[in-house]
Amino acid sequence: MKKKKIDLKAYLFLLPAFVIFSSVVIIPTLYSFYLSFFSWNGIGEKKFVALKNYINLFTVDPVFITALKNNFIWILLTVLFTVTMSLLLAVVLNRSFKGRVVYRAIFYVPYMLSWVVVGVIWKWMYNPNMGFINEFLKLLGLESFKVAWLSEPKIALYCVYFAALWQGIGQPMILFLSGLQTVPGDVLEAATIDGAGKIKGFFYITVPMLKETFVVVLATLIIAAMKVYDIIKVMTGGGPGNATETLATYMYSQTFMYNNFGKGSAIASAMFLMMIFIIVPYVIYTAKED
Repeated sequence: MKKKKIDLKAYLFLLPAFVIFSSVVIIPTLYSFYLSFFSWNGIGEKKFVALKNYINLFTVDPVFITALKNNFIWILLTVLFTVTMSLLLAVVLNRSFKGRVVYRAIFYVPYMLSWVVVGVIWKWMYNPNMGFINEFLKLLGLESFKVAWLSEPKIALYCVYFAALWQGIGQPMILFLSGLQTVPGDVLEAATIDGAGKIKGFFYITVPMLKETFVVVLATLIIAAMKVYDIIKVMTGGGPGNATETLATYMYSQTFMYNNFGKGSAIASAMFLMMIFIIVPYVIYTAKED
């Protein structure tokens, strides 16, 4: 067999993109990993501390453990609710009925809003004195259920997640809709003729045929859950009492508020490594040929 000649000139077209990507992603990531082995306030001399930043995070830093736990709770909620609800919405809106395009837009429009806007809207809705939720409960005569939603440590994280669910359900819904439209109708029809009901047809035919879509949806949502920041910062700032602290908000506060660049870089590196260990095995396992 003749070896194909590699046209080096073709790679010149990739050079600008590679330079930009290296400048804003690769080099800062490597430098952040390098800083994680030092104690540094951003101004003075760096002091090499080896793995001390990482050891302290996992052994003597309760806020980091709380933030880590909150991230995993967010991932669990994302898999259980965001994925499930977006899939069910996609199944319903994939059917032919009057006005389905309008309903698709209704569920997708919130995704077009920024996290900051969504955070401001829902922070007002959760306001204990004049927010929509408590006023609505008062209107229904359920004043005993009125709560200072974002000030209760036990429920604050779930309240913020609900706002994020409202905003973020549109994107996976559209992805599932695209996947559902690739499922051959004759396969579903054949299953119906063979006696498979709608539920069995959904779980044994439709879901397996959405395998590639699930890979994309779960990978993107888990990555987003690991680095959730904006909506937490706007709605609670990580409070009350660090109850809604996440790895991203804790990394920001340590780096830019307390000038602890070594510790902040260690948190960022830990986030990156955890995302790699979660996402890569999942993608490899689910994308491989049966």
